[in-house]
Amino acid sequence: MSTLLVVHHTPSPHCQEMLEAVLRGATDPEIEGVDVIRRPALSVSAAEMLDADGYLLGTPANLGYMSGALKHAFDTSYYTILDATKGRPYGLFMHGNLGTEGAEKSVHSITGGLGWERAAADVVVSGKPAKADLEACWELGATVAAQLMA
Repeated sequence: MSTLLVVHHTPSPHCQEMLEAVLRGATDPEIEGVDVIRRPALSVSAAEMLDADGYLLGTPANLGYMSGALKHAFDTSYYTILDATKGRPYGLFMHGNLGTEGAEKSVHSITGGLGWERAAADVVVSGKPAKADLEACWELGATVAAQLMA
């Protein structure tokens, strides 16, 4: 069985709504053989990152950067997971009101350094997520999970 690790910092109702849609997609009944584990970014361990076969990353954009919580998750695991996780798929969902470009770039810089492969287009939402935004979140979760099916 493959493991999909959802590492998230979802402090707002909008971020939480996006997370729930991502999880619904990742756990769709048609996706078999994938264990979906969700961990808050402040408590995920390097061992959990190592054990995962793919990742979904969720964060708000704070002042043009990823959340400090997601950065903390990378800071505490980066060198431990650096060589062992190359080539693993990931997806990113993000909520921000202004200036999300820097936050997106910061996540992609770190995942690029790790050698992870972006499995789907990012889902970036400003304001209250609309139905189409939540459908994109569902699709993101389902796409990354489906890539891990045995």
